[in-house]
Amino acid sequence: MGLLTNKIEREELKPGDHIYTYRAIFAYSHHGIFVGGSKVVHFRPEHNPMDSSTSSISSSSSEDICSIFPDCGFRQPDSGVVLSCLDCFLKNGSLYCFEYGVSPSVFLTKVRGGTCTTAQSDTTDSVIHRAMYLLQNGFGNYDIFKNNCEDFALYCKTGLLIMDKLGVGRSGQASSIVGAPLAALLSSPSKLLIPSPIGVATVTAGMYCMSRYATDIGVRSDVIKVSVEDLALNLDVKTIEQGEEEEEDEEEDSDTDYVR
Repeated sequence: MGLLTNKIEREELKPGDHIYTYRAIFAYSHHGIFVGGSKVVHFRPEHNPMDSSTSSISSSSSEDICSIFPDCGFRQPDSGVVLSCLDCFLKNGSLYCFEYGVSPSVFLTKVRGGTCTTAQSDTTDSVIHRAMYLLQNGFGNYDIFKNNCEDFALYCKTGLLIMDKLGVGRSGQASSIVGAPLAALLSSPSKLLIPSPIGVATVTAGMYCMSRYATDIGVRSDVIKVSVEDLALNLDVKTIEQGEEEEEDEEEDSDTDYVR
């Protein structure tokens, strides 16, 4: 892997690697954890949340059906964590490997987010254990800004979670989306001081890179180490609490209707 690309060949893959591939003509990237045996555990939006099937293997669309690996597409009911074969994960896209423990200077040279972090990866056994545990227990509700496929892979690799859920998540892609308009906004006053378009562009690019760096999990102060067992337990509690709140809302609505 070099400064310009993180592209790798399949024979270079190792169990525990955080891999990704680009979708929609490089519009965004999809991330997962390679667990060996040509299998990838990844996190995606639930295609059919209304499905109440009790089967542990669900194929919500024809694209989930794999003719080579019978267990490709395995997931628990109402969970977005999926086990796929490498071919189905890539969908004819190129293979890239996310970098960990990069220096700040290298991080800032990576103009595109979602390719590296200054945080250190945990051991291979820990990474695979988290991925397989979450395959059985879920990773909560998918959120493109706060809980997406990159967030899932980053947690599997580091065990780090963000305490402040009001801000952007761990995802480098999400911080890039937020950082671009923020950089443009902050650089606007510079137009008065730097009349050259090239100068303004340089300032904007610098602020964009710094905003990405400030949200990287390797330098953030609002991250904590959470065991995967505690994470799964916390998600179960939240699900129960959410269900109770929904039941209370339904009871209040029925009481209101009765009064009317």
